Amino acid sequence: MGVLTSHAIHFTLNLRWEDLPASVQHQAKRCLMDTLGAMFAGSQTPAAGIMREMAIEQFGGNQATIMVNGQRVSAAGAALANGFSGNALDIDDGYRNVKGHPGACALAPVLAAAELAGGCTGAEFLTALVVAYELGIRAGVIRHATYAVYHSSGSWGAIAGAAAAGRLVGLTKGQIFHAMGAAEYHAPIAPMMKGIDTPAMGKDSIGWGCMVAVLSAIMARDGFTGIRPLFDDAPDRAWVENLGRQWEILNLYFKPYAACRWGQPAVAGALNIVRDNHLTPDQIRHIRVRTFEAATRLPHGHPRNTEEAQYSLAFPVAAALMDGEVGPGQVLPPRLHDPSQLALLDKVSTEVAPEFEAEFPAKAPAEVVVETTTGEIYRSGRIEALWEPPHTLPSDGDLEAKFLWLTGPIIGKLKANHLIEKIWSADQWTSIDPIITGCRAVTV
Repeated sequence: MGVLTSHAIHFTLNLRWEDLPASVQHQAKRCLMDTLGAMFAGSQTPAAGIMREMAIEQFGGNQATIMVNGQRVSAAGAALANGFSGNALDIDDGYRNVKGHPGACALAPVLAAAELAGGCTGAEFLTALVVAYELGIRAGVIRHATYAVYHSSGSWGAIAGAAAAGRLVGLTKGQIFHAMGAAEYHAPIAPMMKGIDTPAMGKDSIGWGCMVAVLSAIMARDGFTGIRPLFDDAPDRAWVENLGRQWEILNLYFKPYAACRWGQPAVAGALNIVRDNHLTPDQIRHIRVRTFEAATRLPHGHPRNTEEAQYSLAFPVAAALMDGEVGPGQVLPPRLHDPSQLALLDKVSTEVAPEFEAEFPAKAPAEVVVETTTGEIYRSGRIEALWEPPHTLPSDGDLEAKFLWLTGPIIGKLKANHLIEKIWSADQWTSIDPIITGCRAVTV
């Protein structure tokens, strides 16, 4: 076992809630709230519905819970279904340098493993969540540094999920090694740009990665051996050596809109222009978005489904200008196909801005130029997505409002508010029952 992998495993097994800085403890609760909200809302999408029925049919059991639905299935089945829900609306947190989503990769396997193990306290649950975030971000950085092709979040998130799940189910140091190795070997090595060029329900391969994470931990518990995990492949040793000293969970971005992060600067820029100049959609002749090359590859046509609506640049801009928000109500039918919204979408064009291309992926900027029907030209100037570190991160109140927006229509506002209160004191829970019992839809 290499030194860096050994260090990652030591971090996995020996991190304690009481040793975490207060800022990290608080961020863990913010991340739990935000990712749980994304999972609840994502459960209403067609993709999540298909995978929920798949889990019930193919992964039967009584080990863990499918969120919102409440159905009990195997731990792997719950991780699969909840993993798909967590990223189904693309409104979950992200980390810029991995171009992906550590939170959705972390929460589903940690939830499933906590239920499988039984007796998991809130503090232990949150600590495992921090482990998954910290390892996942580093695994993603290493993956992208050692592979030429941009791979999706499930490819590296599975490794971290296996470690965190392994911690919860009581794996030894050697078993954690094999769990991470099995997860790396069996994780979905999905070419991300193909999923952007042709949007489909596989999204960021997070659901499959979550399933692989839980199965890998269980396999290692039962004696299955895995390859040497990727941590010793790190081109820069500091990426791994700083575990427990540098907390990357503090450097996440959050998402106010249900859309690909690459399109969110354009949404913010367009909204700023129309608000500052009191424009209405019928006064707009053309919207030009200057941005980095990868964002211009987001499809421009009329979306046929939820996935195409999210993996678009033009659609969320049009939806935001029509409704003032981009959430479940915009990217799900019937609003998805509204003719007036699609007519505004047709007025959006994109182009590569060399200065913004040079900044990507560390930054993902855009500039929006709006031309009115009377010939006025308005420019947003260089703009980045909202809720980005270090200067525009959401307040606790912002995240609470987002949680209510996403979950209130599903579990009811009273229940959603109660769950918010519970999450802020999650480290005091004697079990994770507040999540399990608080997740049921009002119609269930």
